[in-house]
Amino acid sequence: MAPEILRGDAADYRNDLWALGVVLYEAASGRLPFEGRTGFEISSAIMRELPKPLGPPVPPGLWAIIQRCLAKAPMQRYQRASEVQAALEAVQSGAIVSPDPGADRSASLPRTTVLHSVRHAHVRKGDFLLLVGTTKGAFILRSNARRSRWEVGGPYFHGHSVYAMAYDARGGQHRIWVSTQSYWGTLLRSSDDFGKSWTNPQQAPIRFPSDTGVSLKNIWQISPGRPEEPNVLYCGVEPAALFETHDAGETWSLMRGLFDHPHRPRWMPGNGGLALHTIVLDPTDNQRMYVAISAGGVYRTNDGGRTWTAQNRGIRAMFMPDKYPEFGQCVHKIAMHPGRPERIFLQNHWGLYRSDNCAENWTDIANGVPSDFGFAVLMHPRNPDCVYIVPVESDEFRCTCDGRLRVYRTRNGGASWEPLVRGLPQKRAYETVLRDAMTADSFDPVGIYFGTRSGQLFGSRDEGRTWQKILEGLPSVVCVRNAAVADASGGAPILPKAATATSSRSKSRSTRKSRPTKKS
Repeated sequence: MAPEILRGDAADYRNDLWALGVVLYEAASGRLPFEGRTGFEISSAIMRELPKPLGPPVPPGLWAIIQRCLAKAPMQRYQRASEVQAALEAVQSGAIVSPDPGADRSASLPRTTVLHSVRHAHVRKGDFLLLVGTTKGAFILRSNARRSRWEVGGPYFHGHSVYAMAYDARGGQHRIWVSTQSYWGTLLRSSDDFGKSWTNPQQAPIRFPSDTGVSLKNIWQISPGRPEEPNVLYCGVEPAALFETHDAGETWSLMRGLFDHPHRPRWMPGNGGLALHTIVLDPTDNQRMYVAISAGGVYRTNDGGRTWTAQNRGIRAMFMPDKYPEFGQCVHKIAMHPGRPERIFLQNHWGLYRSDNCAENWTDIANGVPSDFGFAVLMHPRNPDCVYIVPVESDEFRCTCDGRLRVYRTRNGGASWEPLVRGLPQKRAYETVLRDAMTADSFDPVGIYFGTRSGQLFGSRDEGRTWQKILEGLPSVVCVRNAAVADASGGAPILPKAATATSSRSKSRSTRKSRPTKKS
């Protein structure tokens, strides 16, 4: 029984975390942390005494976790079960490293975990990366400019859903951001060494203020700020809200202008929840950005987030009495071309649209596609008239039409569309490509990559004319990002023969993985 319960204080969830500390102590030592011959003596020990220290073979990191769970004051304990889970996983999967070699390890759990039991990709200058988030962890794939053979690292955060990943090279860094979501909660983590070590936050860095009455369910989008704002990042979360940081992720704040919007009480959750899943920054105006909410619609700010307006004129909402409401549309994805920021493409829940005036009006461009339902919409990095989509059959089926995996491309702003199928399965291929599971690199010709819910990863090195299977057998793919490494140190030679996955017609060669790194 926790000390505050013995004092007669009101019970809350932190009493359970104290009880968890008792269980962990007994499991690690074979005895209870507080002992006595009578109930009175045990209660007195709980109130006044500290548990006897646990030395080897109990890891110091585990002892630090137990101590914090058994803190006398509730505010000194972990505040969320997800924090305990993250700390225990750090002890289980790798070595704990303190940022201060002289720090007292018993005071708190250090902030970094090194993952020794995971296969790592060896990254060096000039490499090209694919960051793949799945429902059971994250993977990092490495190649060179040829993009024909791949070294596979992962899975990172084994068993966690990774809906968002991002690569941030601003300021000369090589930071990979990842959100991890599990039964115990959602955490935002980062790595500056391509996955060998990750931040291990002791408490969720993104959290709603207590006055909001809501709690974080998932992080759907991680968006680095503009090049001239190297310490700024944004996160779109569920329930639908936008968070920002101005100190490279050390602290985060809720953007109240959007959260307190009068429309918010009437937003509705989509099939995946009430999520702010897309963030688009105007590269020419540092005060303007767009967000997409399912199901709330598109919102734009022109003053850095202080105020927001719904920008949904012309977008259908077939499930509402008013088919063209001011807000409430279930927008699946929006994409802007950086060289023409007034042009935005949108994939809706039933509907495919383009705006040429900063989302003031939307025009239907679902001309010649087998379905206007889908999730992903991807811009060509240099051609503002070129867009890629993967139509799926709506609404309950949500798989590719006729069992054929087809990527559609327009090169005239949506006036017409062409299927790109060479190398993709066209029989019994009932696939789904989710909103963030498609990405384009900046090579010439441009490479296009996407993952499916069945765990397959495809790529094209010629802008979609032909496709190759990069990898199969993954968990459901929910996020794919890419990065060109401008400068990095260390690592093995590019593409060691025994540690690659090869884009090939051969099924066996497409699934090779990297050799595990040696423990240091």
